Amino acid sequence: MPFSKDNTLRAQAEDILLNSDELNYLILDSASEAICGCDSEGICLFSNPSAARMLGYDHPAELLGKNMHALEHHTRKDGTPYPIEECPIYIGFQKNENVHRDDEVYWRKDGTSFPVEFWSHIVIREGKTLGAVITFIDITERKQAEAALRKSEEQNRSLLQINNAIITNLTQQALLRSISEALRPVISFDRCAITLYQPERDSFRFLAVEGELLSDYFRTGLVLSRNETCGSWVFDHQRPLVRRDLEKEQQYPNERRLAAEGIKSMCVVPLALQGRCIGFLSVVSVQRDRYSDEDSVFLQEVANQVALAIQNMQSYQEIASLKARLESENVYLREELRTEHNFEEIVGNSPALLRALNAVEQVAPTDSTVLIYGETGTGKELVARAIHNRSTRNGRALVSVNCSAISAGLVESELFGHVKGAFTGALERRIGRFELANGGTIFLDEIGELCLETQVKLLRVLQEHEFEPVGSSHPLHVDVRVIAATNRNLREAVQSGRFRSDLFYRLNVFPLELPPLRERRSDIPQLVAFCLSQFSKRLGKKIDGVSRESMENLVNYPWPGNIRELQNVIERAIILSVGPTLRLDRDLMPVAAAAKGTEASEADASEDRQADLKSPKPLLTLDEVERNHILAALQHAGGVVDGPKGAARILNRHPNTLRHRMDKLGIKGSRHRPS
Repeated sequence: MPFSKDNTLRAQAEDILLNSDELNYLILDSASEAICGCDSEGICLFSNPSAARMLGYDHPAELLGKNMHALEHHTRKDGTPYPIEECPIYIGFQKNENVHRDDEVYWRKDGTSFPVEFWSHIVIREGKTLGAVITFIDITERKQAEAALRKSEEQNRSLLQINNAIITNLTQQALLRSISEALRPVISFDRCAITLYQPERDSFRFLAVEGELLSDYFRTGLVLSRNETCGSWVFDHQRPLVRRDLEKEQQYPNERRLAAEGIKSMCVVPLALQGRCIGFLSVVSVQRDRYSDEDSVFLQEVANQVALAIQNMQSYQEIASLKARLESENVYLREELRTEHNFEEIVGNSPALLRALNAVEQVAPTDSTVLIYGETGTGKELVARAIHNRSTRNGRALVSVNCSAISAGLVESELFGHVKGAFTGALERRIGRFELANGGTIFLDEIGELCLETQVKLLRVLQEHEFEPVGSSHPLHVDVRVIAATNRNLREAVQSGRFRSDLFYRLNVFPLELPPLRERRSDIPQLVAFCLSQFSKRLGKKIDGVSRESMENLVNYPWPGNIRELQNVIERAIILSVGPTLRLDRDLMPVAAAAKGTEASEADASEDRQADLKSPKPLLTLDEVERNHILAALQHAGGVVDGPKGAARILNRHPNTLRHRMDKLGIKGSRHRPS
């Protein structure tokens, strides 16, 4: 009985062992994880079907007896060789340590690889490593999910940075620079650009360009027509455009030029705002197939924020421009208020004056350019103001510019403005007179004094209604009516080469000639009465009228300085008058005091000279002598201070020095002085 019992127990143990091996094989075969066993040299001793399948083999038997490192762990994921001495599993054998890694790849039979996570559990008997059981799984989906998550986080971070850039950057170049810095970790590019649509020209203008790949052609300010750029398709369809191989897919001239620069791929997305497209955002690369549809979706999200940023930027610039323009208009209007106009209205009814006023009534309602001819002091600016006040532009300012009062070096900046940094001393942007007069009228007095270089730019304004401020490549469009005036013969200036013929014909659309005062003698009594009313009130004196003799002298005097000279004579006479009746001393009007007219006889002149010898008049002071000398120089120069034929050149004095002396001596000069 005992013997029989022992046999039974042995049989049960053997059955248990056999069943245990079967159970182990069953577990290995059914496991989804790859499991294999190796000896201390890495030779495969067993493998389950999952390991064979993951490595691309049909049956586990194909792995038995082969070195597993040489079979599936021979190369790193970057393609470099992986020596067995550096293999973590082999090192674990040497150190009797278990190993766990999830940052390496295994290689399949067909030469492809997959990311893997593996565990190596060593088998030790009597202190010696016999081998290891290795379990590994394919973590491709996990790695893809992690990469997608990282990309999503980078995109969200990039969108946040772009949003911050929108808030903090209100200039176009700074905005694009911040956007490109935020984009670069997510989307690789060699150059990016923001291009805006110009509805007035039906074209596209590069607002800003940023990137390491510079171009002599694709630069800020470049303007392309619709048929020159693929952006027109993006603009019209409001859909992204991806070129994966520009050499094969190019269709537009700008794409051919990009391909010639070495660009291989590009992505262009619309800048849309509330259903309206305002331009497009583009990125380009020197590598083929750089951009995918997924990239275009993200770039479109960026473009939506960029469109909002551009709207904010344009609103900011418009507010700043309107504020600067309002400030300039306020300064200009304050200067106008401080400046005394010769007359508040035109006085007189002589036939010559009425003809001129009839012409004013005819041309005022139109937008035609007017060229006013007239001697110094005939009221050319007054007539220009009358034309403006009777035009449809009378709701905006009349901006007056005396071209002879601006030095040659500053005339361009004065007329067209300049940007910050355009030249030494240009510390901020300045609005020019043409931009200030946008929507209104500009009066260019003494137009014949402009230099030829400025005449060219003025011609462009008249022809194309646009100009470029000094230091800027961006043209400004203006709607300005031009009224010019001169006391010179422009036809002679054209013949002598001092004035451009094309500019002359542009200005001479409606010539208007003002008569000199000597041809309006019947208007002199009315003008004298008007001057008496103005100056007596201002000077605080009561003047009832003018003596008969003085009025005759005023009417007979030839008035080379015209109404301006008449005004000065009346003002001086009121200052010197001591009674209610105005009497003109011979010092005020030497020609009129010497005789009643230019037809006085030589005998009368001789008697006057004898009378002068018997009762000599008092000597003049030095200031009076200097004042008369300056007045004579101004009369000879036609009222012009600066320039080659100005009074300053005649007197051999700097123009600013002469103006200072004129102010001190009470001589009224030009109201527009160089700033």
